[in-house]
Amino acid sequence: MIKIQYSKRFKKNFCKRIPENSLLEKKYTKRLNLFIQDPSNKILNNHKLVGKLTNYHAFSITGDIRVIYFQESKETVLFLDIGTHNQVYG
Repeated sequence: MIKIQYSKRFKKNFCKRIPENSLLEKKYTKRLNLFIQDPSNKILNNHKLVGKLTNYHAFSITGDIRVIYFQESKETVLFLDIGTHNQVYG
């Protein structure tokens, strides 16, 4: 099972961008559980990034909301950011 660690930036942006008790927060929780069980689940659209983010990966919460993360080891990932495509890649 994968262990998730959270950067300060992720925590800050999660609180700012994902409204508490919202449908988006519930969707995040469902996708997080999917990610923990099987990061390669097709629903997540998990993919390696390119360019200046070449060492990172991303998966989708909704069509436009992404989680950016770094694979620290086979069992541990560090969530770096969450937000819309423009917020996390801009």
